Amino acid sequence: MSAGGGTKAVVAALAANLGIAVAKFVAFAITRSSSMLAEGVHSLADSGNQVLLLVGGKRAKRAATPEHPFGYGRERYIYGFLVSIVLFSVGGMFAIYEGYEKIAHPHELESWYWAVGVLLFAIVLEGFSFRTAIAESNQLRGNLSWAQFVRRAKSPELPIVLLEDFGALIGLVLALLGVGLTVATDEPVFDGIGTLCIGILLVVIAIVLALETRSLLLGEAADLDTIRAIEAAMVDGDEVESIIHMRTLHLGPEELLVAAKIAVNRSDTAAEIADAIDNAEARVRAAVPIARVIYLEPDIYRAPAATA
Repeated sequence: MSAGGGTKAVVAALAANLGIAVAKFVAFAITRSSSMLAEGVHSLADSGNQVLLLVGGKRAKRAATPEHPFGYGRERYIYGFLVSIVLFSVGGMFAIYEGYEKIAHPHELESWYWAVGVLLFAIVLEGFSFRTAIAESNQLRGNLSWAQFVRRAKSPELPIVLLEDFGALIGLVLALLGVGLTVATDEPVFDGIGTLCIGILLVVIAIVLALETRSLLLGEAADLDTIRAIEAAMVDGDEVESIIHMRTLHLGPEELLVAAKIAVNRSDTAAEIADAIDNAEARVRAAVPIARVIYLEPDIYRAPAATA
């Protein structure tokens, strides 16, 4: 995983979630709060998700093979999709089930101050992790809004950590609210309602992540700015007159395939056309370093026939 993959943000999230998970399970053992149990499972699921992202980043670095000639860059997308499944099942559905059980069969909340203390501690650690993810993302986000960044980012790690941390912070507030209302009203059902809300939140985030990583798995083209940079580099007006048509495809977050039919001079020899292709490839790679696989087909441009 490159720096663009947000390794620092993933490691920070993993460290925070492991510490938080231990604290939440201890608090659950003392208080028997369903919100604390749901949040503990949530943090444990998030820790597993960060491990998946690190494993996916490592496996994506494997060299190309005859069976996989374009390499393993898309492994990062596969592991990103697995994260959404874990978040949906282990995090979201478990919390919904636990919330329902607590509402249907409420029981007394014990030693509530433990739950409050752990939740406040968790908010501090999650805030640190979220801040790290924001700082890492700002290096790549440019002028994009946060929603646009999550939707358009080709590296899945940063959007995943951002959404996980954001969801974790909202979930902690919901858990704190559920525990607080239970203590204030002496009604354990509020703890169950808070747990249910946490589960619904995690399911929504998991669905968003699944949709985004599904799009990456299917294969996305380069963004518009990258396409314009490729076009400007490829056409020099001398050897390459124009681009007849072009397709791009991300083989991984930092590897782009470019296939184009280019218009060359009608009078060029085979040697001159070969030089034109080599020079065009060199210009494209200099302008867009992630364009590592380039296929150019020379042709003679023919203007569309005029219609009567």
